[in-house]
Amino acid sequence: MKTPSKSVAAKPRAKTRRPAPKRAAPAARKPSNLPRALPIVEAALADMKAVDVRVIDVRGLSDVADFMVIASGTSDRHLRSVADRVVQMSKAAGQRPLGVEGEQQGEWVLVDLPDVMVHIMLPRTRELYQLEQLWDAPRKEPATAPRAAKRRRPAATLS
Repeated sequence: MKTPSKSVAAKPRAKTRRPAPKRAAPAARKPSNLPRALPIVEAALADMKAVDVRVIDVRGLSDVADFMVIASGTSDRHLRSVADRVVQMSKAAGQRPLGVEGEQQGEWVLVDLPDVMVHIMLPRTRELYQLEQLWDAPRKEPATAPRAAKRRRPAATLS
């Protein structure tokens, strides 16, 4: 015959405090109206040592993109390498390029990302087309039509 097992009264567990989860320090936030691709492009250009990088805000001037990034490279091979790095880093960040143009010609490579257009040019090509002057022109209010000048009636002549 089996003997009934002794029931041991369960000891009440002492409540232990769990340490609060560590929270990461708040990261410096960029304004939310900037496209996600812009910091990626800037990092890729800095990584590949692109020369004379300019970021131009074209919101309100163009429906194609919100920002244009213009950079120079030192040679046609450097242009292609910089463009490849921009494409590579944007794909890794989940921003697939809409298109890449000019890699075969080698004087001007265009990488079209969502809301950011990246122009990588040789210095002589950049000087020829002067995109900075085209897109970075001061924004003017639309000119109003001048008032129509009153026409003078010819003086009546007595003959």
